[in-house]
Amino acid sequence: MEIRRRSETIGLNPALSARLAQAGLLAEIPRDRLAPQGLDADLAYQLVHDHLMLDGNARLNLATFVGTWMEPQARRLLEECADKNIIDKDEYPQTAEIEERCLHILADLWHAPDPGRAVGTSTTGSSEGCMLGGLVLKWNWRQRRLAAGLDGSRPNLVMGTNTQICWEKFCVYFDVEPRLVPIKPERLQLGVPEAIAQCDANTIGVVGILGSTFDGSYEPIAELQQALDALQQSRGLDIPIHVDAASGGFVAPFNSPDLLWDFRLPRVQSINSSGHKYGGVLPGVGWVLWRDDALLPEPLRFNVNYLGGEMPTIGMNFSRPGAQIVGQYFNFLHLGREGYQLRMAALEAIATHLADGIAALPPLRLVSHPRGQLPVFAVALDPAVTRWDVFHLSDKLRERGWLVPAYTLPADCQAMAVLRFVVRAGFNRDMADELLHDIERAVHWFQSLDGPMPSPLEREPSFHH
Repeated sequence: MEIRRRSETIGLNPALSARLAQAGLLAEIPRDRLAPQGLDADLAYQLVHDHLMLDGNARLNLATFVGTWMEPQARRLLEECADKNIIDKDEYPQTAEIEERCLHILADLWHAPDPGRAVGTSTTGSSEGCMLGGLVLKWNWRQRRLAAGLDGSRPNLVMGTNTQICWEKFCVYFDVEPRLVPIKPERLQLGVPEAIAQCDANTIGVVGILGSTFDGSYEPIAELQQALDALQQSRGLDIPIHVDAASGGFVAPFNSPDLLWDFRLPRVQSINSSGHKYGGVLPGVGWVLWRDDALLPEPLRFNVNYLGGEMPTIGMNFSRPGAQIVGQYFNFLHLGREGYQLRMAALEAIATHLADGIAALPPLRLVSHPRGQLPVFAVALDPAVTRWDVFHLSDKLRERGWLVPAYTLPADCQAMAVLRFVVRAGFNRDMADELLHDIERAVHWFQSLDGPMPSPLEREPSFHH
């Protein structure tokens, strides 16, 4: 009885319980402290493997932007490079060279005036890229203020309330006042006139989002540039733009090549993106680039010896794996421009098919459409429906294995609840059709109910932005 109770407590399958019991180790596997004795590697693997079986299926996860699929050859490369520390540039010079190649490819893709002079770094993700981009904005603003004999102690940053939480963290960590432009039900992104109204002499920059996490839409970066040009002409304020292209940096160049959002706009001084989102790499790798070497202050560069010379390191982290950087370069070589164009076109087509199918269901309405933006869209429920809501639908889809987040929007849109669908590599047309059938069945089931479902306020929210 004691052995069975303990095996149930730690979640073992019967076969594994028997093997551990034979080894006399079953009672010596505490959860929250080191056991007196270790386990055989096979047993430890099986124990962890069985514990993880209750996790959701990553391929059915339409909640995350993070990549969940790569080619088998890429996974082999990741395994071969898992033990390489990217900061050890002397020991792994070829991995360091691959990082530089990736930076030059991105500088060219994002239309840096001189890709050879653009400077940047790989990061653990786009959040670190945002931190570095914001830090450089603050540093350069402060140096200009101090050189002019002005106060440099009250910086502010203008952005919409649809920005990721990393920007709120940046403002807290680096003592910057966040000036937030509220989104509205009819405008789920930064309003340009509203953003300009928040700008003053202490504004270090304006953040534009290329691919909102709420609905996948692109903010009007070119319109923002024009408005800031007019602001400089009228008030003499020269305010730069940082583009948070966490997702769109690997989508817009291929699906919307004529869209002006990148270094073609002179006010865009820095861009960050996630290689582990639509860059197609498993987590975690990100990138941040500045349009010109002169924009990155020398005090923010820390040199390490590299093959007898000096090579700058810029990232906020130090030791981190080089495997994902190699995975990024694999994608650049394997896909090329044509391959990325085909992949992004296919994802947009699948997302469009899914969105159009959902829009055909009477109780549901699209808040955004994936055509011409990220392959991401949001769905709301007709206000006339009162017996169930998008939180109930999210829970019902989870019964079939689908992970589709439901959440309320911030600030002036808190009364608006939506489902968000993120289509990534590894999600195909057949899976979209299966999801559509499950959504239709769930909607019919809700519509057939005689009474209301329990209030969603009684449950934990399905998603946190």
